[in-house]
Amino acid sequence: MGDNNVNLPPGFRFYPTDEELVVHFLHRKATLLPCHPDVIPDLGLYPYDPWQLDGKALAEGNKWYFYSRTTQNRMTSNGYWKAMGIEEPVISSSGNNVGVKKSFVFCVGDAPSGIKTNWTMQEYGLSDSAASSTSTTRSSKRRGHSKIDYSKWVICRVYERNEDDDGGAELSCLDEVFLSLDDLDEISLPN
Repeated sequence: MGDNNVNLPPGFRFYPTDEELVVHFLHRKATLLPCHPDVIPDLGLYPYDPWQLDGKALAEGNKWYFYSRTTQNRMTSNGYWKAMGIEEPVISSSGNNVGVKKSFVFCVGDAPSGIKTNWTMQEYGLSDSAASSTSTTRSSKRRGHSKIDYSKWVICRVYERNEDDDGGAELSCLDEVFLSLDDLDEISLPN
């Protein structure tokens, strides 16, 4: 993993919640407001395979973050990002729907018969209400500038799942003790 956290003070880690990604980063990008610290780079995702992101996107642990433009073409030279059919609203702490999170899996080969990998992408976009409010704010701020629709920006979080990842189910200490009791029947004690 590359050390792309050069704009963060020592000891700080980039570990944003879904709400923080949408409200504090994506919304500010869409409305052309400055974002401090400005650590997430703009990157066209689709020319890159996920294992090529190191050194190009913001790396934190085993996750990479970057801005990209929305597109229907999610193909790379070695595969494509396939929608997992999971689309969740991003709800702010005040209860407002501020964005949407879509999940994708990277498949090696040609669509639709590619082989699924352990690479996952979460793509965060503004909700329709947030996107429409950014377009009015944007039009009043950008008169005379080139017409770029900044509401079409997304933030992507890419990571590789562990092969032995069992979906996050961990045993508690008590569960482990009870399971180990089952093994007592197999143990022969000396007389």
